Amino acid sequence: MEEPKHRIRAVHTASTVTVYQAYDPEIGLPAARFGRFPTAWKRDRMTWVKPSFLWMMYRCGWGMKEGQETVLAIEIIREGFEWALRHACLSHYERGLHPDRDTWKRQLKHAPARVQWDPERDLRLQPLTYRSLQLGLSDEGARRYADEWIVAVTDVTPLAREIHTLMRNDEPDTAVRLLPEERPYPAGDELLAHLRP
Repeated sequence: MEEPKHRIRAVHTASTVTVYQAYDPEIGLPAARFGRFPTAWKRDRMTWVKPSFLWMMYRCGWGMKEGQETVLAIEIIREGFEWALRHACLSHYERGLHPDRDTWKRQLKHAPARVQWDPERDLRLQPLTYRSLQLGLSDEGARRYADEWIVAVTDVTPLAREIHTLMRNDEPDTAVRLLPEERPYPAGDELLAHLRP
């Protein structure tokens, strides 16, 4: 069966969903150690979370890009994740989805979350035909994320490096078995109708 173009795939349980971020060690290591972001983490800036492990690897270069050397798996409550989706605005104007460009601009300006759909990636970080959710959180969204939603923070940099090494050694069959098991997230039209182009 063909994968839908816009669908959330994530590691999730009945109560949580896992998203990924990458930071410099000054932020990433204390976050993993204490299960929350340190004071150096800015709550007044937009922060982007990604349910796709491989899209995160594409973004951070397997944890080797400067300032993104610590890759975190952040388990958050589903209520928070779904609150963000309900209150999000698509990051670009889409004719037919938004009444007009000015209305979209107003919605985007006031939304505590925004969504963009970028091509999902394979193990070689090449783009696939379907999309992966990127969720941007700002203002109330960023504060709730940092202060209320986080259940656990895990440093998955060693996993990223191990998979990358296997791929460099042309061992994709072994590498694929190490990937987090991302399944379709049960987000129906109530959550995503206003976010699907």
